Amino acid sequence: MVNRIALVDDDQNILTSVSLALEAEGFTVDKYLDGEQGLNGITRRPPDLAVLDIKMPRLDGMEVLEKLRKSSNLPVIFLTSKDDEVDEALGLRIGADDYIRKPFSQRLLIERVKAILRRVNLNDDASPDSIIVRGELIMDSSRHTTQWKGDDVKLTVTEFLILKDLSQRSGLVKTRDQLMDAAYGETIYVDDRTIDSHIKRLRKKFRLVDKKFDQIETLYGVGYRYCE
Repeated sequence: MVNRIALVDDDQNILTSVSLALEAEGFTVDKYLDGEQGLNGITRRPPDLAVLDIKMPRLDGMEVLEKLRKSSNLPVIFLTSKDDEVDEALGLRIGADDYIRKPFSQRLLIERVKAILRRVNLNDDASPDSIIVRGELIMDSSRHTTQWKGDDVKLTVTEFLILKDLSQRSGLVKTRDQLMDAAYGETIYVDDRTIDSHIKRLRKKFRLVDKKFDQIETLYGVGYRYCE
């Protein structure tokens, strides 16, 4: 099946060059010149993954993602300014799966797109009995669903894979490098702050359904572990 990518950027040069590069890799690409067009297009014809520029007219990338996250776990990669770490951190807290700083290599973007889609497909292909139960936590890889005390918790692909890796062996400490490999694969490098941002987002989502949720423990200087 051919994967559909939504590319949203107000720079026509980026839209043209990146869409050509993605199409050369076999993807179908829907191009949108601003956030409002992108949101409407993605809602009307949902893609398998979206690449969103952060700074755009009408609606910026983070506003688009906030609106999408109300009803969708669509994988999203942000394109962000080279030195704007605030945008990166905020984007991850909102629920982006990854980000790439401008100016960027088209090959890097293509590899990140492929890595996220591989992770989605691995979850889709999981066997029906691939269910993790840890106390009040239930994770079903075949359906990409997560429940805590019977309530649904909507997770992005990256969040799901990090929590899955932590909870598979509760009590075992996972370093940031190990969580990076679980979430992004060994060929993709992200910095420690990216993993920390995903962990904060996970905690926030679980505390929306249970204010006392404290199962993800930080071991400063070491990593994280899941405690039943």
